[in-house]
Amino acid sequence: MKTDLERVLHRRLQKRLGQAIKTFNLIEKGDRILLGLSGGKDSLSLLDLLGERMLHSNGYFCVEAVHVRMKNIHYETDVQYLKDRCDKWRIPLHVIETGYEEDRDKKRTPCFLCSWNRRKVLFSQAQALHFNKIALGHHQDDILRTALMNLTFNGTFSTMPVRIRMRKFDMTIIRPLAMISEADLKRWAALNCYQPVVKICPFDDVSNRTHIERVVGEMERLNDDYRYSLWHALHKSGALVE
Repeated sequence: MKTDLERVLHRRLQKRLGQAIKTFNLIEKGDRILLGLSGGKDSLSLLDLLGERMLHSNGYFCVEAVHVRMKNIHYETDVQYLKDRCDKWRIPLHVIETGYEEDRDKKRTPCFLCSWNRRKVLFSQAQALHFNKIALGHHQDDILRTALMNLTFNGTFSTMPVRIRMRKFDMTIIRPLAMISEADLKRWAALNCYQPVVKICPFDDVSNRTHIERVVGEMERLNDDYRYSLWHALHKSGALVE
């Protein structure tokens, strides 16, 4: 039985998920959605929230999940645990192993290569199984931090869009957690006792994102509503949909 805290948080998360879906037209009738399931708190939250919505949609859309394992990075993933989480919502799980080779181009960092190859597997799997959308578990804080990184290091006011239609082939990427804060997802993960993924990455500490997180902390101390101001600016400029 859910506690009052769980019920309140659950309602808030589903409400904000629904707002994102409606505001950015993320899901339409007949959509076949492939969900990227890393096993972290964000993708597990997306699985539970979207899976629940799918079961109550009376066949309006369907979801399957894919878990990509990288040979180059040490993982301790309990695949059976992920499968059990998927089975709860009648969502099939595909597990694929891949890897990457080091690149002479210094701009193509190990983080870039890892991310690029994961995305490549997602696209290949989605095309092979005839999905028309890929759902990723990026939350609002991810989107805001990316905007600050692009502004600071690239001189552009842009971010990862909530919805982006691919130009080379018929596929759309959606981020249904776009209006949900990371703090709420951490609370949800703790209440649901999500099993963490053990990942040992030698490049975790060398990231501009870590520095941006400290900047965000300072911005929050200056203005509690900083996130809403930045989100509104991104929305108004059209940066959230491409």
